[in-house]
Amino acid sequence: MKVPESWLRDFVPIDLDVEELADVFADLGLEVDGVRHVGEGLEGIVVAKVLGVREHPDADRICLVDVDLGDSEALQIACGASNMSAGDLVPLAMIGTTMPNGMEIAARKMRGEMSYGMLCSPTEIGLGDDTDGILILPAGAELGVSLTEALEITPDVIWDLDILPNRPDALSIVGVARDLSARLGLPMTVGSPEVSETGTEATSLASVEILDPDLCGRFVARVLSGVTIGDSPRWMAQRLIAAGMRPINNVVDTSNYVMLELGQPNHTYDLAKVAGQALRVRRAVEGEAIETLDGVTRILHSSDGVIADGNDRAIGIAGVMGGASTEISDSTEEVLVELAWWDPMVIAVSSSTLNLHSEASLRFKRGCDPEIAPFAARRFGELLAETGGASLHPGVIDEFGNLPSREPVQVRPERVNLVLGTDLSAGDMADLIEPIGFSSTQGGNHSADALTVGIPSWRHDSTAEVDVIEEIGRMYGLARIPKTVPTSPRGGSLSARQLAMRALRRSFVGAGLCEAMPLPFLAPGDLERCGLSSGGYVLANPLAAEESVLRTSLRPGLLASVAYNAARRINGVRLFEVGRVFGAAEVIVDVNHSAEQGIVLAGEREMAAAVLCGSEAPEAVELLDGLLDVLRFGPLILVPEELPGLHPGRSARIEVAGIDVGSVGEVDPGVLDSFEINERVSWLEIDLSILLSIPTSVVRARPVSRYPSSDVDLAFVIDDRIPAASLLATIRGASEGLAESVELFDVFHSGDIGEGKRSLAYRIRFQAPDRTLKDEEVAGLRQSIITEVESVHGAILRA
Repeated sequence: MKVPESWLRDFVPIDLDVEELADVFADLGLEVDGVRHVGEGLEGIVVAKVLGVREHPDADRICLVDVDLGDSEALQIACGASNMSAGDLVPLAMIGTTMPNGMEIAARKMRGEMSYGMLCSPTEIGLGDDTDGILILPAGAELGVSLTEALEITPDVIWDLDILPNRPDALSIVGVARDLSARLGLPMTVGSPEVSETGTEATSLASVEILDPDLCGRFVARVLSGVTIGDSPRWMAQRLIAAGMRPINNVVDTSNYVMLELGQPNHTYDLAKVAGQALRVRRAVEGEAIETLDGVTRILHSSDGVIADGNDRAIGIAGVMGGASTEISDSTEEVLVELAWWDPMVIAVSSSTLNLHSEASLRFKRGCDPEIAPFAARRFGELLAETGGASLHPGVIDEFGNLPSREPVQVRPERVNLVLGTDLSAGDMADLIEPIGFSSTQGGNHSADALTVGIPSWRHDSTAEVDVIEEIGRMYGLARIPKTVPTSPRGGSLSARQLAMRALRRSFVGAGLCEAMPLPFLAPGDLERCGLSSGGYVLANPLAAEESVLRTSLRPGLLASVAYNAARRINGVRLFEVGRVFGAAEVIVDVNHSAEQGIVLAGEREMAAAVLCGSEAPEAVELLDGLLDVLRFGPLILVPEELPGLHPGRSARIEVAGIDVGSVGEVDPGVLDSFEINERVSWLEIDLSILLSIPTSVVRARPVSRYPSSDVDLAFVIDDRIPAASLLATIRGASEGLAESVELFDVFHSGDIGEGKRSLAYRIRFQAPDRTLKDEEVAGLRQSIITEVESVHGAILRA
């Protein structure tokens, strides 16, 4: 919204420079989008009369204009606009003039024709935003006089304020002035309109009927007669131009002036053109047509509101735009002015669906003051009596519909201070908001200190305690509130579980695996294909039949991903997934009725799983060792066991601290065949819900031995069903704490070593922290390991 500072001074005696006032606006929540100085830098711009307009001989978009400065001599000007004609008065910037934008005017040749000055558009001299043509001046101005004298232009500052949707009151000069008055502690003067009322009672000349009280909460109308249509006085035209509106005639300009000043949109009718001199407020009939003031015929919807005449013909779209049939014209003598309150949502919907937005609809859809209409009507009469010689008829047509209630709001001082970070008393708060129209009394429902705040009629947006708190903050001054960093009992950080999950994912990725994210929904039979039992939850409303079963294991999704890659000849993939599985359903039986009563979820469990294509079980065990080491869990125990869907001789349960936490091994060849996977696939699955609940071990640093180490390689032939990790644990146990590392470096299968047998080769590094191990000690350790492995696992040492 463009606000001339001179207009504000009509109500508040502001005495601040531009920078100071800009800071005040910003602190009040009225963001300054721009500041424009007008009436300055216009020296050298004079009034000229157009003698004739002709085409440029060598340019299509330039015309040659001959002008007279009052000395009866033609002066040629080359101009890009052509909206002027002979007899028009226009502003001419003489040679040597420096324009407000800094451009210096000089004699110039344009396509071979001389130009001895420049004709000015409204934008170029700061009198509007119209850039399409030259400013046409009012007739009667003296030729050759300065433009500032001819138009009575005085220097002014135009503020372009960004008014937020929750500040409908600030869409008026009075609303902005009210804020400034309260903040600066200056008196605000809004005088009572002085206008005499003569003639017949208005109620005898026109009538208003509200047929839809929800659409229109209030409808005020006044009648004026003896109107003479003409131009507005220069002071009014200048203010309208400064505010971004184009002067039309004294009646329309007065209507716009009252809207900008008081925030009350209004509409004027040529009363003689209103059938039956009656206005009827109703909803539109679906498909009803009306020609609006812009000359466009619009088709209305039943949600739109209309003003109809005595014949029930629509002559205006409620709150949006009037109709062309009752438009003010040069022959108008009697005017009916309408000032109404329309339901904001109806206006918002109408302007949107009709794609018809106006200054009036902007104010109506944000919420106008329903109590200002009678005052605005008298202000309209006062101005039109001054500009058009009109007489205001006595009597006010004032019809009511359903207006929204304005209940007082309970405000707790302690809540205000908590939200704002202030230390204000209830009295301080009342003093801050009363200058902007919020009444208050101490004592409320919450406590004796609470304030009961009355909301002014022009604040349609304020309905709750937080709205009043915002007003207290604005009036106190947001810049005055000290900036503080909110305190917290502890800084934000990741939980132990979150840290473990991140470490787990990093370990998988570090081992060369890629994360997969299959859907948790399976097709019927997918669990059975993986060698798992059926019994997963079946969705009652699946998006697709092939996604109707909740998974009980991560295996189906990972194997499906492996199969997808294998079908495209991509082998050796290494994938992992961290996700949730859903336990099999348990049926609750009511013993009293011996009938199934419902299904109880066994609970979701978070699992981690990995598939290593082209590798055997020991590689999955090695991956498991690395994961548990990163997560700082103690030594694991692998318990050989035939597990569903895994190779019967190459699978084991994983135990940590005596608790079963998952499984490791190789996928059963039959399962791989069902997925058409033609390579071995090792498998690892860990129940994170259990594992992460086990206490972790404390990692203690130990000194690095300075003494040399000795390596020994041992290969054992053992039964396929014995996990390699079991041998590793036995080797470590027999090494008397001197085995620095034990590495499985070879797995060998051959018919020569027996059916169901395999050879596991380990490299053992011995190192003492305090001495160099002698050959006899190393030989003794080697023999102890061989004896223990043969005794515990029935293994045979390979030569």
